[in-house]
Amino acid sequence: MLQYPSPKDRLSERANPSTEDKSIARKFDKEYFDGNRKYGYGGFYYNPKFWTKTVELFIQKYNLTSESSVLDVGCGKGFMLVDLLKAIPSLTIVGVDISNYAITHAHDFVKGKLAVANAKNLPFEDKSFDLVISVNTVHNLERLECINSIKEIERVKRKCSYIVVDGWETNEEKESLLSWVLTAKTMLSTSDWEKLFVEAGYTGDYSFWKVN
Repeated sequence: MLQYPSPKDRLSERANPSTEDKSIARKFDKEYFDGNRKYGYGGFYYNPKFWTKTVELFIQKYNLTSESSVLDVGCGKGFMLVDLLKAIPSLTIVGVDISNYAITHAHDFVKGKLAVANAKNLPFEDKSFDLVISVNTVHNLERLECINSIKEIERVKRKCSYIVVDGWETNEEKESLLSWVLTAKTMLSTSDWEKLFVEAGYTGDYSFWKVN
């Protein structure tokens, strides 16, 4: 479902990050979002080309209306929520991210709707949201913590959820992914992810992000 444009050859931008690079990236601070490319995004700015198509798919698939509520776990600066709110101005949106830097530097359009929180312990009541989305976030936790965060997503959703994690199907995909990732701590094949989703009692939708 994710329709996110990306460079044709990601590995030409960043390959085989060092232990130090990963350590800096995992702080999810300025260096990760707006620092050198080797630490993360290399500048994390809003552009409607990134999320607009994906948001349209979310709206269609999950029948989102002005009465719906959406939570983005790992929202960063809130760019996806910006496009959701532009598409449905009366939509109830909430975003959480572990990064104080990201929330502080959130897009003005959604400031006040985002908060610092940990995916392992979402600060919401059971069944609080019609749709819970988490893109490339839960895999940044160790395996048991990852399971906890998936259980939390399952707990706070009222109807639907959609998770994206890094995954591979072939040895070539695995090698490419392992030579690229900075922040992921739980790195699994797609089949092992599916087993983990079952273990966590997850009933929502999911897809896998790959380097190539």
